[in-house]
Amino acid sequence: MRAGPAAPAAAAAERPLRLFCALRLPEETVARVGAWQERWLRGGRPVPPGNLHLTLAFLGSRPATAVAAVTEALASAAAAAGDVRLVLHDYVETRRVGMLRFDDERGEAGALAGRLADSLEALGLLRGGARPWIPHLTVLRFAARPRLDPPLPELGVVSPSDAAVYSSALRPDGARYEILEAMALGG
Repeated sequence: MRAGPAAPAAAAAERPLRLFCALRLPEETVARVGAWQERWLRGGRPVPPGNLHLTLAFLGSRPATAVAAVTEALASAAAAAGDVRLVLHDYVETRRVGMLRFDDERGEAGALAGRLADSLEALGLLRGGARPWIPHLTVLRFAARPRLDPPLPELGVVSPSDAAVYSSALRPDGARYEILEAMALGG
């Protein structure tokens, strides 16, 4: 029996997506980080400017049908957000990435991340319990730790104006991110 026209749509809805929620950065911040990466980061693969973001929650592989629930959870958490003010604290390296870590001046970004995590856990889309959220920006990926000690970029106070639900596709040349939905912070 031959499948009707609904079969391709049903197959697309069931295809898993790698999903995450993140704060988007102002263009000026992205430009400054990009210039800093070019000058100071060696020994790995700098994260492209279009991929720079502050992850709020990584959901991993989920069916495409979960996007609506994730979007609703993020929209609700983002609407309750106050004035997010992040100040650059330091550069650190883990086993696989270099990142810029920030201080959450007013705790608003952390509160947003907490509300989002609670909603996603209640929906069964996020596991991990009460792990503290650390505002960070991944700027470099590497196989062998380069042990860099670069001066910090001059960013001033970073105030993301919106948040987004992303889909991530892994490719040999690095991840490609697509914004599925974006929403403003604050009511």
